[in-house]
Amino acid sequence: MAAFGHTFPFYAGPKPTFPTDTTLAVIVAIFLTSLVTFIIILPGIRGKMRLFWMLRVVTSLFIGAVILAVNFSSEWSVGQVSTNTSYKAFSSQWISANVGLQIGLGGVNITLTGTPVQQLNETIDYNEEFTWRLGENYAEEYANALEKGLPDPLLYLAEKFTPHSPCGLHGQYRLAGHYTSAMLWVAFLCWLLANVMLSMPVLVYGGHMLLATGLFQLLGLLFFSTATSLTPPCPLRLGAATLHTHRGPAYWITLTTGLLCVLLGLAMVVAHRMQPHRLKAFFSQSVGEDPVLELNPEEGGLLSPRYRSITESPEPQDIALSEASSEAPCEEPDCAL
Repeated sequence: MAAFGHTFPFYAGPKPTFPTDTTLAVIVAIFLTSLVTFIIILPGIRGKMRLFWMLRVVTSLFIGAVILAVNFSSEWSVGQVSTNTSYKAFSSQWISANVGLQIGLGGVNITLTGTPVQQLNETIDYNEEFTWRLGENYAEEYANALEKGLPDPLLYLAEKFTPHSPCGLHGQYRLAGHYTSAMLWVAFLCWLLANVMLSMPVLVYGGHMLLATGLFQLLGLLFFSTATSLTPPCPLRLGAATLHTHRGPAYWITLTTGLLCVLLGLAMVVAHRMQPHRLKAFFSQSVGEDPVLELNPEEGGLLSPRYRSITESPEPQDIALSEASSEAPCEEPDCAL
């Protein structure tokens, strides 16, 4: 029974290996490269500004990396169970395995790992993905999995998320994924605008955009929680065990980052009202010392100058005339010489 490359006879061809998702690796590599580049130039910053720059850059890179990473993560809802279950169709042989289910914004990822891995003269280690992103056909991917002859636990869980399944999980999680992903992309744009504004003398508006970044993340979580609770939970029975799902790491790290952005945004708005000069010092922005131009922090800092009125201007000073000009004009003829 080990023909065709240690696979079942009716499973033509070598057992497929799920390709590694490089999206998260690329995101992490980009942000780590940015962080390393900043650390290299950090010694060139003097005094307390070095610590301030470190806090700002690390926090900003963390927020941006999280927003992008969770958008492509498959761990919004996760579940795992150890069970004894049938292995292949048209076979009465059972295996002992760990079955995992990861539900993301763009599809589901199902894993099957034997305990031990070597059973029935095979290596039981599967990792399959089925997507419902825009432009992808989940039903077609499921049909291809049937033609390949994937193990029963994988096909059973994948069938629960098909469009025609009575569980209704496909429409439920697909709707949640689309709306949550849209909110996260808007949050990412707000994060970009916040970084641009915080590098300019408009700190209060940067705080507003940082606050918007957190609010859109929390709004995405609200969409995900609401959409995934529209229908009663569908039982996922594998052998004698039942697989239960719960909120995954991507959900909780998004919640943490969203609350962090909201708190930082509110802190910046309050600091702009109470201590604008310290806020400018934290962002390495110095206030000019022009005696004519004053800043009005309530109206946007340097972009809203307030000029002194005539009453606030200094008193005009009398200029003493020279003694030569104050003397009477000379009328004698000798004065003309």
